[in-house]
Amino acid sequence: MSTPTQPDPVTVVDAVRRACVAADGHDPLDEAAALALKNHGTDGARLEVDGDGTGFALVRDGELALAVAPEARGRGTGTALAAALDGAGADRAWSHGDHPAAARLAARHGWTRVRDLWVMRRAVTGPDAAPLPPLVVPGGVEVRGYRDTDADDVLAVNAAAFAHHPEQGALDHAGLAERMAEPWFDPAGLLLAVDTADLTLLGFHWTKQLDEHLGEVYVMAVGPAAQGRGLGKALTLAGLHHLADRGVAQILLYVESDNERARRTYSGLGFTHAADDTHVQYAPAAPVSP
Repeated sequence: MSTPTQPDPVTVVDAVRRACVAADGHDPLDEAAALALKNHGTDGARLEVDGDGTGFALVRDGELALAVAPEARGRGTGTALAAALDGAGADRAWSHGDHPAAARLAARHGWTRVRDLWVMRRAVTGPDAAPLPPLVVPGGVEVRGYRDTDADDVLAVNAAAFAHHPEQGALDHAGLAERMAEPWFDPAGLLLAVDTADLTLLGFHWTKQLDEHLGEVYVMAVGPAAQGRGLGKALTLAGLHHLADRGVAQILLYVESDNERARRTYSGLGFTHAADDTHVQYAPAAPVSP
């Protein structure tokens, strides 16, 4: 009697991700997890898939990603996958889109909501699209596209600007190279603010064109020493104009829900937030055992 063929785990992840995006509008893997799986496979990770190939649970660097395809929900698959990775050392997990099933599963396992990441959006074209404010660059500053010789400076400004950010602040040369190898990367869309006197990199706005119609404020960073010069607004607008010139109909961005200053800035530029356009991070109520 032949043994049933087990589904390839990475193939299962890809299929479940596609099904979830189609049904929920959100990818159950964030960019960092997706890039790590694409470039490093399951090295250094724990991956469990259910026998029907309709769900997966992945733990890498302490972060849990768990998803069940829409047609298999309500059967206990998520609970079984979470139990299979109990003890894998996960100390945080994201629910992309604030899914009610994720909230129930988190509560069942004693995890609590610790962080909300908002998605804010702005129309660029159409009847509801307000004109973009004009771009005004502060004196003594040049805004230009990325060059290969800028990598060290970009990483230094990024590390300083995101020193307390749990994901973005850890970007290194390898991570930068992986992102720049993606099909969406455009050097002209990584806009740098450079001091014209000493050529110091002051800040940058990395934009992303996700498809023909959608653009993203991917990373916005101003070095601590350059704060107070009006660079944040100037770089933001430079990126918005860049994406608008590429013909996108809408631009989105991600912002921490408790970052009121950034939220006000983006609201003033026409960005709005819908309650269900939220990513939620959960963490165990009790410390995770090593």
